[in-house]
Amino acid sequence: MTIGKICTREVVVAKRDITVKNAAQLMREYHVGCVVLVDEQGGKRKPCGIVTDRDIVGAVTALGLDPEVIRAGDVAAKELLELNETAGIAETVAVMRMKGVRRLPVVDQDGVLIGIIAADDILMLLSEELSGLATMVSREHRKESAERRTLGAGRA
Repeated sequence: MTIGKICTREVVVAKRDITVKNAAQLMREYHVGCVVLVDEQGGKRKPCGIVTDRDIVGAVTALGLDPEVIRAGDVAAKELLELNETAGIAETVAVMRMKGVRRLPVVDQDGVLIGIIAADDILMLLSEELSGLATMVSREHRKESAERRTLGAGRA
């Protein structure tokens, strides 16, 4: 399964010059932990950064800086990490683990933003898959037990 199939397609976006205060207000309004910063190129949104609630706390609030003056682009990580929509789950987990990030913008082959993937999304998917496997194992055990009882009753 590719990340493009499971990523969240509704992404909260803003231009890099949005104030940190306004970015925080967007996060609160949409109940999200980040805003993807984008540049508009020919009507297409290409990610140029990502600012998280942790970035705001660590780089602005904790230092006593004014969130109405500081721009989100100034506190976003200098290196933008993004994933192509064709990336697999294992590749995504590896990137998140190696880079120490919980969220990644997902782009198409032209670098246009199509979604965002969060560690929580992957955890939910994997937990559903594991639950399905556990159910299958449980049913198999019950089926085998019932078959043994039937065989045992036929011998008596």
